[in-house]
Amino acid sequence: MMPARALWAAMAALLSLTACDALQLGPATQKERRFPKPDRPVSGLGANQFSTEDARDERGEAESVMRLAEIAPGMRVADIGAGEGYYTVRLAEKVGAKGKVLAQDIDREVLQRLGERVERERLDNVSIKLGAADDPKLPENSFDRIFLVHMYHEVAEPYAFLWNMWPSLKPGGQVIVVDRDQPTDRHGIPPLLLSCEFEAAGFRLVAFKDAPELQGYYAQFERGPKRPSPAQMQACKGAAPDPGGTTQ
Repeated sequence: MMPARALWAAMAALLSLTACDALQLGPATQKERRFPKPDRPVSGLGANQFSTEDARDERGEAESVMRLAEIAPGMRVADIGAGEGYYTVRLAEKVGAKGKVLAQDIDREVLQRLGERVERERLDNVSIKLGAADDPKLPENSFDRIFLVHMYHEVAEPYAFLWNMWPSLKPGGQVIVVDRDQPTDRHGIPPLLLSCEFEAAGFRLVAFKDAPELQGYYAQFERGPKRPSPAQMQACKGAAPDPGGTTQ
């Protein structure tokens, strides 16, 4: 297991990448438009701290999600859009010393603060990775669970993002989505649209639950038998921007 100090040094090196690195790719990598253009507005990036961690724990948020996702010691999990690390640190405790948590985000400053927290709390089973807006950049066949908590509606290239994420699940692995039933430009996504986009990228819905304690809903997906080619994918019909919302 890599010591936290060595892990922090590796992360610091990662964050010092030049302007041509993955963070700058985002939608610009879609010049060839291999993937469908999403037919919906996209929420602007929200606050990295969805609400205070104490308030979230009082609602039992993380415990509820980890229970529904059946997180167990020894699992390998990814926390995409990890932000300040609310789920990262709780997943690290749940999977234990024999498990592994990969915390990913596209925000350098957030990752730097999270790296400091990982070092401070001596979370030796946590690693940190810089992702891109259209590609979480996860290793193949690596994860039992991938978490997308209150962040999927901010993904500007959902079809490329999901297509690139598909190979990273282990056999039997699942993607956990927590989001709100709100227009996509108001920091949420309707469940039917969510399912449609996942299915377009080769996933299938295996569980869904309205969850007020999560301020939204819980959805669970697994890989289908085959990942479609980008040319085979079709955009799902979204919704017009909400006049009361803010689009990106």
